[in-house]
Amino acid sequence: MRKTSSLLVSFTVSICLIVCCAIVGFAQNREKFVISAKAGGINAITGEAKVHSRGESDWQQLSITDDLEAGDSVRTAFNGRVEILLNPGSYLRLGGDSEVELSNNSLENLEVRLLRGTAIVEATGADDIDLNINISTPHTKLAIVRQGLYRLNVVPENATELIVRKGRVILSDSHTKVKGGNKVVFNATNVSVAKLTKEEKKVEEDVDVWSKDRGKMLAKANSRINDQMINSAFANFTDWDPFSSRRLGLWFFNVHSRCYTFLPFYYGLGSPYGSYNTSVYYPSAYYPPRYPTNAGGNQPQVGSNGGNGGGHTYPSNGGGNGGGGNRPTPPPTPSIAPPSGGFGGGRERLPDMETGRPMPRKNIEPSRPNQ
Repeated sequence: MRKTSSLLVSFTVSICLIVCCAIVGFAQNREKFVISAKAGGINAITGEAKVHSRGESDWQQLSITDDLEAGDSVRTAFNGRVEILLNPGSYLRLGGDSEVELSNNSLENLEVRLLRGTAIVEATGADDIDLNINISTPHTKLAIVRQGLYRLNVVPENATELIVRKGRVILSDSHTKVKGGNKVVFNATNVSVAKLTKEEKKVEEDVDVWSKDRGKMLAKANSRINDQMINSAFANFTDWDPFSSRRLGLWFFNVHSRCYTFLPFYYGLGSPYGSYNTSVYYPSAYYPPRYPTNAGGNQPQVGSNGGNGGGHTYPSNGGGNGGGGNRPTPPPTPSIAPPSGGFGGGRERLPDMETGRPMPRKNIEPSRPNQ
């Protein structure tokens, strides 16, 4: 009898250890896989928030390690705030007493549906790049197409209010373009567009302040990414597809800040709250060729978009002359105008937008080929 009880206790302890290890492993998953290009990751939670997964009957407590799938919904209590990753460089921040559904989590057709409450979208990009972030409410459907700052307020039985502080939106029904500094009100029978008044431009509620603080913190988290962190991340990253549409960069998990920040492909992609100065590539017009050598000491072959003075440094899957793997070609350089005065023949480093000091160059070392 004692032997049976002892075996039962041992079995129970073993099961508990397995479960605990699984939970710890899941919690550390973001630290291990520090690069992502997916939408739907939960990046910050304050107060009370719950998630309703597609196909489930009950709402569950939302966790900072959750990754939303298409059809999942999130709602907040009165004191709740949630930050959700959209396409790399863009964030949706949900205010209190609000509910949002991730209708489509693909980068090509990304769509969120704000059912009630308040949401702020911070969108990072370049002036001539279409972002195509689709947002629907009970009263309208629209697409965010430019970098900027947007706020939506939804009262389900009444109306939807859209405030475009910076950027550009296209209204799906009429294909009307709405630029920064405007407010649009939608209801069941009417759509009205008006310039923001001076008073409306100055109004900041708690969710606006929280969004601004988050944006500044994430820009700072980007500036703290160093070469060692980037090289270590790319050495273990296999899902490398820089040519995917709507891809301006990647989500990078900064272990010191305990959150994802935006790691753009190129220097010069901005946010209303701050600049992302640490990037994977530099525009070819700014620098002479500087390609990293592979494990054998040879320079890799330059891809079709990297010739004629392209100054890119970029991660590798072990490719190159004798490297034994495939190296991705850098994606096309966005149209980013250099600061006035030029860069002295392209050899000077780009300045930090906030301090004016030259930015350090990021060198991505090629990873070793699989043995």
